[in-house]
Amino acid sequence: MARCECCGNDYDKCFTVTISGVTHTFDSFECAIFTVAPACDHCGCRIVGHGMEVSGRYFCCAHCAHMAGAASLKDRAQIGDHDPAPARPEI
Repeated sequence: MARCECCGNDYDKCFTVTISGVTHTFDSFECAIFTVAPACDHCGCRIVGHGMEVSGRYFCCAHCAHMAGAASLKDRAQIGDHDPAPARPEI
C-alpha cells in the first residue's frame, strides 16, 4: 500500500499526481488540493478553479484581488449594457 504525503494514511487506493517532474502520492482529492493547489493571497482559501493572477500573486476571485489593490480585475465580462441571454442547453 502507499502512504498519503499529506495526512500519512496508508491506503490501498492512493493515487499519484506528477507536477513539473515531481510525483506526489495522495489518498484523496482533499489532500491533493490542500497540498498542491495555490492559496489565495487575500483569504487563504485553496484555488481549485482558474483563479486570478496579479503580478505573481494568486487570488480566488476579483473581490480578493480588489482587496489587495488590483481594482481592474472582474469576475465576469459584460457585453453592452447587460449580459447576453444564457445559452440554451443542447438536447
